[in-house]
Parts: sequence; C-alpha cells; structure tokens
Amino acid sequence: MLSGQLVGRLFSMAGRVCLSRSSSGLGTIGPVEAAIRMKLEQALNPEVLELRNESGGHAVPPGSETHFRVAVVSSRFEGLSALQRHRLVHAALSEELAGPVHALAIQARTPAQWKENPQLDMSPPCLGGSKKTRGTP
Repeated sequence: MLSGQLVGRLFSMAGRVCLSRSSSGLGTIGPVEAAIRMKLEQALNPEVLELRNESGGHAVPPGSETHFRVAVVSSRFEGLSALQRHRLVHAALSEELAGPVHALAIQARTPAQWKENPQLDMSPPCLGGSKKTRGTP
C-alpha cells in the first residue's frame, strides 16, 4: 500500500526518469532503498535517478539492502570533479552509509554526460567473501 507522502512524491517526479532495479530486474523497494531515493531527490533534484539493489548478488541474507549502485544525473554536478560529486552523494546518504549500506557504487553525471552514455554500469560478480581472490578456489 502506498502512503500519501510516497504517492505525492511519485507525482512530483513526473517528467524525470526514476528507476529501481534489484540485481534480478525490477523489484520491490525496501525501506533503505526508499530512503536513498528520497534523500538523493531532495539533495540533488536529479533529472535521472537510477538505483539498483545489488545485495542479492552478494553473500547476504535474502531481502537484504546492503549493496547498491546508483546513477544520479544532476545539473548540480556542473563544474565539479568526480570526487566533489561523490562527496555530495555521500553527504546526502551519510546515515545509510554509517549503518545498513555496506557498498555504494556511484555514477554521478551531468545531463550532457548522461546524454553521451545513458546507462547504469554493471558490477562484477561477487567473489563470495573478503578472503577469496580472483582465480582462488
């Protein structure tokens, strides 16, 4: 069931691209993902916000919200370095990064940069834990 606040938020995003994806495709949005989306919308007013919960591809319990990939396209990034852009995203999500979110891959682009390459990158497969390395059983 959608709350009145969430419905109002969805209508306010009309005209902008806003997608949520789990690692297996379009899926259910959990509370951490919803908080990430809301905070990035408020802080950066993005033209495009694509968010993918990649937790299912890692060694975490089903339904976890620990690993995310986000593409944020905002005119607020004009004239900023990649580091400055990432700092803006980190500042907006400081609570989530200090708690439930273990990993966040960020694509922070200007509208012109997104126009050149309008897609969310893919993460490499999880190796199954911090003790494994590529090529090691």
